[in-house]
Formats: sequence, C-alpha cells, structure tokens
Amino acid sequence: MSSANPRIDDTAVAALQNALAAEHAAIWCYALAIAFLSGADATRAREDENAHRELRSQVEETLTQLGAPAVSAQPAYATPRPVTDPASAAQLAVVAETDALAAWRSLLERTQDRALRQAALDTMSAGTLRCARWRAAVDQTPTIPVFPGQP
Repeated sequence: MSSANPRIDDTAVAALQNALAAEHAAIWCYALAIAFLSGADATRAREDENAHRELRSQVEETLTQLGAPAVSAQPAYATPRPVTDPASAAQLAVVAETDALAAWRSLLERTQDRALRQAALDTMSAGTLRCARWRAAVDQTPTIPVFPGQP
C-alpha cells in the first residue's frame, strides 16, 4: 500500500489515519463477535479479522513511510447494540465492515496519490464482499451495498 509519492497532503494523511482507526475498530469488533459465533461463521469471522489486521499493518507502514505517527487503537469501542448471541455478533460484523468501507471511501475521495487511490479501491472491493457475506447472514437487503461506503 505504500505511496509512490513520498509526500501526500495533510487531508490525505488524515483520511489514511481515519482508515487506520476504522481498521482498529473492525479488529476489535471481530474479536468480540468471534466469542459468540461458532462453526463456519466463526471461521469466516477469523478470516475477516485477519484481513483487517493485514490492512492495519499496511496502513501503519504507509504512515511510517510518510513520517506520520499512526493513530492508536482505543482500549474498547461502543457497539450500536449489545452483542449477546450469534445474530447480534453477525450484525456487529456488518457494522464493522460498513464503517471500514466508509473510511476507505473517504480516503479514495481525499487523495490524488495513485497508489493510495488504488489501495483504497482494492480495499473497498474486498470489504464489499465481506460486508455482503455478513449482510446475507443477517438477511439484510440488499445483500450487496448499493454504494459501498455511503450510509
């Protein structure tokens, strides 16, 4: 994900920091969700959590290359609803993916750097598929978000 441009503007750095914050939150959400999931859903959640861990590492590396300190993860995050069972855990995965998509869309809109734009687009494509799988699991329609990253 490293930028071909050794320097990007402050707006793009801020958007990249927001994407990193969303990745931190997604990892936390998946860790919570996994505690309530089993079988194939737990396996999928672990895979999705690992995808977010990889993205987090890539963003942190990019920020380091840009000379910007990476935003830290919060010790905990508020969930929109209590997570008490597999259904609410799957719904939390939808929220995590939706929030991450919004952050990556924001980066796409706020940078002119070709490498960062491509990374944001690739991340949105993969995130849309993850989101669609979880939306299907909770019977949310449309299954595929019409405009990924928009409310």
